[in-house]
Amino acid sequence: MPGAKMHDDELDVDGPLVRRLIAGQFPEWAGLPVTGIASAGTDHAMFRLGDDLVVRLPRRPGTAGQVAREQRWLPRLAPDLPLAVPVPLGLGAPAPGYGHPWSVLRRLAGRDAHTAPIAELGSAAVELGRFVAALRKADATGGPVSWRGGPVAANDRYVRAAIRDLGAAGAVDPAAATALWEEVVRLPQWDGEPVWLHGDLLPGNLLTEAGRLTAVIDFGGLGVGDPAADTLAAWAVLTAGTRGLFREASGTDATTWARGRGWALCFGLMAEHYYRRTNPVLAAVAHRTTTEALADHAAGGA
Repeated sequence: MPGAKMHDDELDVDGPLVRRLIAGQFPEWAGLPVTGIASAGTDHAMFRLGDDLVVRLPRRPGTAGQVAREQRWLPRLAPDLPLAVPVPLGLGAPAPGYGHPWSVLRRLAGRDAHTAPIAELGSAAVELGRFVAALRKADATGGPVSWRGGPVAANDRYVRAAIRDLGAAGAVDPAAATALWEEVVRLPQWDGEPVWLHGDLLPGNLLTEAGRLTAVIDFGGLGVGDPAADTLAAWAVLTAGTRGLFREASGTDATTWARGRGWALCFGLMAEHYYRRTNPVLAAVAHRTTTEALADHAAGGA
């Protein structure tokens, strides 16, 4: 869990605040114990409420809009998804001491895949691919645009800055990263209809039990856009030997796959660059993702 604030505008959120919010708006749960959940998440703070509930509160004013997105769309999408996802049970209103909406959700069993890694990566690759495919098939009419739903090349300035700084620090091979990124920005863009995306399929947003993938959480990036963004998981979570299983199960074409590797490079560089001092867990995930994307490119991955 990050030991310091990660953002200049980060809000103060703690157990006493959560207890006050629950007591004021959900008296039926007011007697339940509140326990902080250690997490490397950057947009929300999480607290257990009793044994079966979770309270989820935006860490920053700019992420508060994610609450309404999850409240509206997750109940509609959940029945058609092959892995468990959190479904909101209550919508908290802004209140004195915390001026933003927040959520109460049903707690899902398991631990995040960074803390408790997936042991059955082959099975997980197929299951995650089927999850992505199911999301893509869902009716996207009226869906909001995901913050990773647009062209990956729109991040060009930030990626090049990260390559420069991380290269100078010895954290990445700047020539290899630049070569892959130059290929990415020249790729054809998505010309189909927007599809649903989770938007952030990273180890911390997957739950496992006994080494098996059981659930997908944190839908703050939920929205519609280019399906390439959700292939990020192939490099952030999987290995060279299991990526093909994910690609086949998700039904991803070659050009979309190549843009997805671009998203992996983009996420890896930008996240390590931004969080290397304030969130070492996410920075490590980002570094691993960059390494996998560059190795895949060097090996001639399709």
